[in-house]
Amino acid sequence: MGRAPLVLLIWSAIAVPALADLALAKSKNCMSCHAIDKKVVGPAYQEVAKKYAGQKDAADKLAAKIMKGGAGAWGAVPMPVNKQVNDEEAKRLAAWVLTLK
Repeated sequence: MGRAPLVLLIWSAIAVPALADLALAKSKNCMSCHAIDKKVVGPAYQEVAKKYAGQKDAADKLAAKIMKGGAGAWGAVPMPVNKQVNDEEAKRLAAWVLTLK
């Protein structure tokens, strides 16, 4: 096997889940208020990942915030409750956001 197929295989193993979780974020309207690399209404996902980097319980904290909403952590605009996101989806989204450093 040459190098190119191996690189493609490794890239697809990493990129496919990331693209799937971006699609999940879009389908749950997360991208209406957030972007990966810039502030929209809420913070950029890269900033969220930086803030929670190194925290053992970061994924659980973010998953809870995704589902229950929150206020005050990133300014005056509160994050609303997301009733359309279930527990498994919130955990996937949180894990994905934490990879976006």
